[in-house]
Amino acid sequence: MDNRDLQRRVLLATSISYVVVILDTSIVNVALKSIAGSLAGGVAGLQWVVNAYTLTFASLLLSGGTLGDRMGARNVYVTGLACFTAASALCGIAPSLAVLIAARILQGVGAALLVPASMALINRVCSDTRERAAAFGVWAGLGGVAMAAGPLLGGVLIGLVGWRSIFLLNVPICFAGIVMASRVAPQAPAGIARRFDVAGQVSAIAALALLNIVVISAPTYGWRSPIIVAGLLAALVAGGAFVALEAKRDEPMMPLELFTRPAFRAAVFVSMVSAFTFYGLMFGLSLYFQQQRGYTPMLAGLAFLPLTVVVPFGSLVSRRAVARLGLRTLVAGAALLAASGYWGLLVIGPAVPYWAFVLSLPAVGLAASLITPATTAALMASVENRRAGIAAGVLNSARQTGAALGVAISGSLIAVCSSIADGVRAGLVVAGAMSIAAGIVWWKALARTSGAGESVAAGAID
Repeated sequence: MDNRDLQRRVLLATSISYVVVILDTSIVNVALKSIAGSLAGGVAGLQWVVNAYTLTFASLLLSGGTLGDRMGARNVYVTGLACFTAASALCGIAPSLAVLIAARILQGVGAALLVPASMALINRVCSDTRERAAAFGVWAGLGGVAMAAGPLLGGVLIGLVGWRSIFLLNVPICFAGIVMASRVAPQAPAGIARRFDVAGQVSAIAALALLNIVVISAPTYGWRSPIIVAGLLAALVAGGAFVALEAKRDEPMMPLELFTRPAFRAAVFVSMVSAFTFYGLMFGLSLYFQQQRGYTPMLAGLAFLPLTVVVPFGSLVSRRAVARLGLRTLVAGAALLAASGYWGLLVIGPAVPYWAFVLSLPAVGLAASLITPATTAALMASVENRRAGIAAGVLNSARQTGAALGVAISGSLIAVCSSIADGVRAGLVVAGAMSIAAGIVWWKALARTSGAGESVAAGAID
């Protein structure tokens, strides 16, 4: 097998799995009403259906990369994809909300194993810089298409077959990915593998899980209740322990030194804010469309189309936009565009016609699709090649953490407001303010980098 054929085979196998992984972060939103009716779940339960996956995914990404170094990327990739396949089947036959949430956790474990391993596989077979950039462009671009197609595809499947089909569809697709990956020669483990940071991993999981539990449970118990205050303090202690542990490690799971670099920490912050606001909006609008406006899942999927259809377009034009405007102006401008979209949606209400607020949805989708590749390029350009893997893990973990917290906050606001529309509006105010803050942070951080740095980052998108 020549190298070109090997590259195509690896790219096809890893792209299939990445599409399914990203699809499962967005497709489930339009299934929430159907799941609630079938398994008797309230808003808090539905939040966990979404967040059990993204939270586990975010928590284990860095450890997934470490296991790939220790055991070989292909071995960990196949293991992760097999885990994701089994979990998807369990989601499809789940008899209760508790079983569904547990299966979603297992899906997150599989995703956290296969995503960093798939990036390592692509990196391995594409030795040329341009070949590698092109391969990652295809891989990430298909992920953007999957994110955009999720609500519409989910709506169609639920309307025709039922909500369980959105999970069962993963099984044959993932099985095909396993077969293709199994034909790739296994990669020898890295000569010097990083140690598995058990204490760091446990403290990271505890901090993220406790924070989500507090946010989701606060509307029920009240923010001043002893159990919520205790949970918040425990989350802060776990987070502090994680930082302290990583600061002392010779080979930390998350090198804190990277955050001393302005472009790196700005890219992480802006990416987290973008995911927080985008997925929080999708969760809130899913409930609004179906529970307040009475849309069917299929109609709800179509209602998301103005938001999602521009995502692939933004990914395609991102490179040219960076070349024309520069990273600093593009991302800061996209953050302002996102804020205008979120605040433009404030007209939303029970009796407001769809056309009155739909015009603001493309601004949100376009902004998110411009921010993702640009911040990725800036972050990767800010680190040495030997740290590219861990940098990518930090960025993906930040995005998934932002998505989980966005859903948690969105659901909590809906729970404490008098109507779903009121809760969505409260979330939109927060989303707009956070987007402006992200734009300011980015503008100030990139002012400290040289024009040459921007050129390198722009080349990473090419």
